[in-house]
Amino acid sequence: MRARQFDLRSGSLSLPAFLPDATWGVVRTLDAADLEKVGVDALVMNTFHLSQKPGSTTIQALGGLHQMTGWRKTITTDSGGFQAYSLIRQNPKFGQLHDKGITFYPEGSQRKYQFTPEKVIQLQLGFGSDIVICLDDCTHVDEGFEAQREAVERTIAWAHQSKKEYDRILTQKKLPPSERPLIFAVIQGGGYKELRLRCAEALLEIGFDGFGFGGWPLDKDNRLLADIIGYTREVIPAEFPMHALGIGHPVNVLAAWELGYDMFDSAMPTRDARHGRLYKFNYSEDASRYGLDGDWFSFAYADNERNIRSAAPVSEFCDCPLCSRYSLGYLHHLFKQGDPLFMRLATLHNLRFMTQLTGRIRKRAQDA
Repeated sequence: MRARQFDLRSGSLSLPAFLPDATWGVVRTLDAADLEKVGVDALVMNTFHLSQKPGSTTIQALGGLHQMTGWRKTITTDSGGFQAYSLIRQNPKFGQLHDKGITFYPEGSQRKYQFTPEKVIQLQLGFGSDIVICLDDCTHVDEGFEAQREAVERTIAWAHQSKKEYDRILTQKKLPPSERPLIFAVIQGGGYKELRLRCAEALLEIGFDGFGFGGWPLDKDNRLLADIIGYTREVIPAEFPMHALGIGHPVNVLAAWELGYDMFDSAMPTRDARHGRLYKFNYSEDASRYGLDGDWFSFAYADNERNIRSAAPVSEFCDCPLCSRYSLGYLHHLFKQGDPLFMRLATLHNLRFMTQLTGRIRKRAQDA
């Protein structure tokens, strides 16, 4: 049976949940109180970036990620494998991916970093994360069968090493079950169902608390890879939560939820906000199926000259600090002025949209 909430040491997380990207330990322009105000219950932070700045020793000296950032709710840390892969794919001079892990030189840095499966687990547990994610070998969806097969076998081997190190550290710390951070593994295999199945079955045998969809989730035309995403969910028993890593477009979040996914993260909503692209429901929550049918979603653009004298809020169906107090015309003015208040209000709005979206999905699922 599909779970409707997920019990963590930081508390219960209602599903579905959208996790804003706090890549460097911060959602740009917002603090922890802002995030709580718009209904955010969990964040995703990035091991690749945080291990560089401010660095693991500094994070631990500041009491871990929760204490450092003032965020008391759930923190998931991504392994950083995707970021390292992207850096190396962009230019091989930045590093190398090999059977022992990933060696990389961050752009503009002469310092060499070494990510092994064990090191990545050590870093995340040292950060005090509530959900840690194994290092995986990320591939591009268009890569051929042999490259995808090699990535799957490497991902499985790294998952074995990650789980072994995770168990070792937890045994050493003698943590009771209620204080245990959870561990997720990532299912790779590109667009090949037989490889996705091979990866999923091997990871299930190792034993994890949840799983993530690995690899880029969109095709070359930015359309959701619904077939392979749906199949990957089908081969994992329903009682395990699944994280649709990197999926954050509202339409794709709804589609992935309907395919069986529970958790979502992306920098898209906050990045769109900073560039003046704001999210809107076209129907109220009281409309048919909670206003999520048909053309339920649209954009408002802060730079649109037609908004200069608009006294209306961005959305009549939103209760965020922007829509509750300010007009679209005022937001347009802030945007044109380049004032930092624009980015804060716009970011609050898009994140409130995402938490309203997951809330509507949750209510619709309860009525089904």
